[in-house]
Formats: sequence, C-alpha cells, structure tokens
Amino acid sequence: MRSDRQTRVLYASVAVSLLLHVMLLLTHFGFPQALRWKAANQPLEVVLVNAKTEERPQEADALAQTNLDRGGNTDQDRQAKTSLPVTAPRHTGKDLAAAQRRQRHLEDEQRRLLVEASKQRAETPKTERLAPAKVPTPTVTGRDLADLSLAAMKLQAQIDRRIDEYQKRPRKQFIGARASEYRFAQYEEDWRLKVERIGTVNYPPEARGKIYGNLRLTVTIRPDGSVDSVALDRSSGLKVLDKAAFKIVRMASPFAPFPPDIRKDTDLLVITRTWFFGQGDKMWTE
Repeated sequence: MRSDRQTRVLYASVAVSLLLHVMLLLTHFGFPQALRWKAANQPLEVVLVNAKTEERPQEADALAQTNLDRGGNTDQDRQAKTSLPVTAPRHTGKDLAAAQRRQRHLEDEQRRLLVEASKQRAETPKTERLAPAKVPTPTVTGRDLADLSLAAMKLQAQIDRRIDEYQKRPRKQFIGARASEYRFAQYEEDWRLKVERIGTVNYPPEARGKIYGNLRLTVTIRPDGSVDSVALDRSSGLKVLDKAAFKIVRMASPFAPFPPDIRKDTDLLVITRTWFFGQGDKMWTE
C-alpha cells in the first residue's frame, strides 16, 4: 500500500518537473532596449522621398528626410526606388510657346527701357548729363538684352538677304507650245517662224534623206532678244540632230527684242518646244 503511494508521488513529481522545463524553454529573456550594446559604426538606413506632407505618420515604415504620410496612386505597400521627383514628359509645343512669350516680354521690356531712357535724356539738363548718373536696375539682365539684340540682328540679316535675293531674281515667263496671253503668243509665233525657216534651210547635211527624229529644247531669251541659255530637255538619241538644234538657235539669234507690254514685267522669256526633223528635210516645232 505504501509502495503504491510512493510510486504515485514519484510520477507526479516527474510530471511537474517536465511541465516546468517546458515552460522555461518557451520563455525568452532579453536585455532592455536601453541596455543593449550598439556598435559605434552601425549604419543608419534613411529612405529619400520625392514628396512631403505636413502630417507625421502614426506608424512610419522607414526613416526619411521629411514627413510623408501616404502618397502616390496605389494602396499597395510599395517603396519609391528613386529620390528624384517624377517629371511629366516635355511638350515641345508648350515649351516653344512659353519661350516665345518670354521673348516677347523681354522685347517689350527692352522697348520700354529705351523709351524711358530717351525721355530721361531729353528732360535732363546738359550739365546733369555730363555728370555720372545712377543707372536704374532693369528687370531684365544684360545677357537677355544681348541675346535679344543678337537674335534681332540675325533675323534682320536673314530678311534683308532674302529680300535682296528675291529682288535680284529675274522675272521669268515660261511659254510652252500653247500660250494663253496674246502678247506672249504673238512673240512666240514670230520666234517659231524664224526658227523653223532657218532650221529647214540649214537642215544638217549628214542627216538629209536618211536621219529623222525629234527632241525637246528650252531656249531662254533676254529682253534685247539675245539668247541667255539653251537646254536639252530630251535628246533625240542622235547626236547629229541634237547638235543641229543648238546650231539653229545660234544662227537664228538674236531674236526680236521684247515689246513694251512684255518688257514691263518680264526679264527672261523661257520657250520650251519639241523640235522635229522629218521627211523632206524639213524642221518644225510643236
């Protein structure tokens, strides 16, 4: 009987001992935060953000250079990968318009300053003008004025050059086989009759009775009737006929001077026609 009691006490003691050991194993001990040893060179992680808010977050996810209580366009737990601000794509048209507005503003400011300076110079007595005067501080910098002046000079030079080139450019009148205005049609008809008459009389000897063809020629005539240039637009494929056409133009020139109604607005008359060397050793144009 006594032996059974001792056995139960032993079992109970062993069970209590196992329970205490399990509890000890499940319990974690640690030093308080203030008593923990920190390394002198322990790095401090700081996240750079590209925005800020006045409110301080209640539960911060990271240290940063400023407060940021949420932001962005998503509710997911994400962290910025760069500290640079997000910039919108540049719009070339808007940038150009802004630059043009700024240029106009600077030009207006420059004109205003010049007007004010002229007024002050006119109102200032001569004795005061000789004395050094205080120069008012302009709202624009000298570099802006210099850039504007340089741009204005370049633009004016380009305009002058184009006007000069345009004025020097000869006034040309192009005439084909059909002319609508009588003044040009009559001159072309007289030119054609002379060319065909001289061309038939001077038909190339080496081509008579055996070589025929056609070509397109452009003859440019000056107001005095002299030939400015001759251009072969389409060859006949036969050198003898091409050379004969150039020779006929030289022999027929000079042509009649421009009449007053053509000379008043025409510096060069350009006649383009097709030249035919045909049977019967005749030459004509169309």
